[in-house]
Amino acid sequence: MTSNRPYLIRAIYEWIGDNQLTPYLLVDASIPGVAVPAQAIKDGRVVLNVASRAVARLDLGNDQISFMARFSGVSQQVKVPVQAVLAIYAQETGQGMMLPRDDNELEPPPSPEPPEPTEDAPKRSHLRVVK
Repeated sequence: MTSNRPYLIRAIYEWIGDNQLTPYLLVDASIPGVAVPAQAIKDGRVVLNVASRAVARLDLGNDQISFMARFSGVSQQVKVPVQAVLAIYAQETGQGMMLPRDDNELEPPPSPEPPEPTEDAPKRSHLRVVK
């Protein structure tokens, strides 16, 4: 099944815009593929204003969010993989959504194989009597 993350981002973006508020993205800048100016990154994260009046050519795609924005007066291309978006919220109220990690983004740790029981040792139950 495909990730619901890009759909949630688009829906919350539209809801924030419909309420005449300013949508902001909180992005994990350590994720490979994040292309933002280095001076905008603080503590490994970056907050981006993605209001239609602040950006040009906004594309909220299924795999990547891209747009042109001005940083220190210089227009720059910004690219953010969808999995790097941690939250989308309204700047004025803080209302929005923290986005959970997708199941396919995290690989489960390998499970250790249990030792094979020997026939000599009797099997003990892991249960105990509680009085």
